[in-house]
Amino acid sequence: MNRVKTGIKGLDTLVEGGFPKGRSVLVSGGCGTGKTILSMQYIYSGAKDFGEPGVYVTLDERPDLLREDCLRFGWDLAKLEDKNLMQIIDGSIAKLGIPSEEEFSLPVTGFDIDKLLLETMRIIKRIGAKRVVIDSIPALGFNFKDENEVRKAILKLSYMLMRSGVTSIMTSEVAEGDQRYGKYGVEEYVVDGVIVLHYMGVGTQSNRTLHVRKMRATNHSEDLHPLKIGKKGIEISKIEDEYNDV
Repeated sequence: MNRVKTGIKGLDTLVEGGFPKGRSVLVSGGCGTGKTILSMQYIYSGAKDFGEPGVYVTLDERPDLLREDCLRFGWDLAKLEDKNLMQIIDGSIAKLGIPSEEEFSLPVTGFDIDKLLLETMRIIKRIGAKRVVIDSIPALGFNFKDENEVRKAILKLSYMLMRSGVTSIMTSEVAEGDQRYGKYGVEEYVVDGVIVLHYMGVGTQSNRTLHVRKMRATNHSEDLHPLKIGKKGIEISKIEDEYNDV
């Protein structure tokens, strides 16, 4: 099976060298666990290190703030955008009925899954994208009347991304201790992989961990692995390495 290297230090070795090509992976976790950083690192590394253009659909954070935050890791998103190695689609304020100043954005005339898919597929084709991130699934539910509509939207989104041939990440937020792996309890069933991020406070220490809960067609680690957010982004280590450093 062909693999897509994530570019995230320590992650690929946990999943036989990378994500299965053309599949979708859910990255879920609570607030502050590193979902957006991991997802953007996947897009940035793909474009810069592997020559694979990517599309980042942001439904929560404004693109200008994303670009500003990423500079802290040395990631110049604007430079890659100018070269059409990546593009950001702004859906952060369209659902509020406010027009975006971004070149690529969702229309303010009603927020729905079809318009999201139409714009995403258009940009995938335009830049020849190999990677896509949808951040985040809960934001899709903003304009839906009930959870059944949200479930149908997630199924449609996952299917269309698969048909386009891209290797995608979708993020979802869940509270610590929640037994589900997505807010709506369906995300984990329609994707090929599930990566869960945890943020645990112990005394004065705060520890982040990563757990590969599921990855189809892949032998993967089933352990909890320490996750650190450093100067160059996210790094994943093995628990035995952490003990050896003590």
